[in-house]
Amino acid sequence: MPAAGKRGASKNAAGAGTKAPAKTKPKAAKRVARLGAAEAEEMFARLKALNPTPTTELEYSTPYELLVAVALSAQATDVGVNKATRKLFPVANTPQAIVALGVEGLKPYIATIGLYNTKAANVVALSQRLLDEHAGEVPRERAALEALPGVGRKTANVVLNTAFGEPTMAVDTHIFRVANRTGLAPGKTVRAVEDGLLKSVPPAYLQDAHHWLILHGRYVCKARKPDCPHCAIRDLCRYPDKTPGEPEPVAA
Repeated sequence: MPAAGKRGASKNAAGAGTKAPAKTKPKAAKRVARLGAAEAEEMFARLKALNPTPTTELEYSTPYELLVAVALSAQATDVGVNKATRKLFPVANTPQAIVALGVEGLKPYIATIGLYNTKAANVVALSQRLLDEHAGEVPRERAALEALPGVGRKTANVVLNTAFGEPTMAVDTHIFRVANRTGLAPGKTVRAVEDGLLKSVPPAYLQDAHHWLILHGRYVCKARKPDCPHCAIRDLCRYPDKTPGEPEPVAA
């Protein structure tokens, strides 16, 4: 990752005019072997045993509330979004109410969330689009969702999975990390990881896999220091730089 700021002049102790040393190429990311089908099956069996009914940590009661919450969650935490929507939804939780509130009326409710100016404009615009084109209802088709202002593939996948029970895979930073570290679905891009997960996750677990993986990445397989000693799938994981410590016994 490039260092912040500009480097100093290319001079050294020998005096001015000396040539700067050649830049070395950054080390390539460590590649891991892909998990086999039996290992993937075992991985999700363990994750299910720990949390049989996983769900999003965003608070919502309707597909529209979920759509708004997910749209607000980009580059923000679920905790921060929940704090905002606990104040917003009692006042405005329908497309009609949000449009009536308007961008300037919406901003004070979500001002604690990053990029709130852009998000306010998008939420009001998508609400108007729902009224104009979908009778105020959240569509359950990917193309229609992605046509809404501020709604990309990840948001559409979350809504399709969580609100409508579709076996989609919304890949965020946590899932991207877990998929690559474990070897479940290594990939250089979000779309490559999504496609890999749809192939590697056993069908019986696909509906809830998104939630298991995001929670595992958020609380166990953390970015800076994964909690490998307390990881239920440590022995299956291909990550070469596991955090030292005695692993917890795996339940039979």
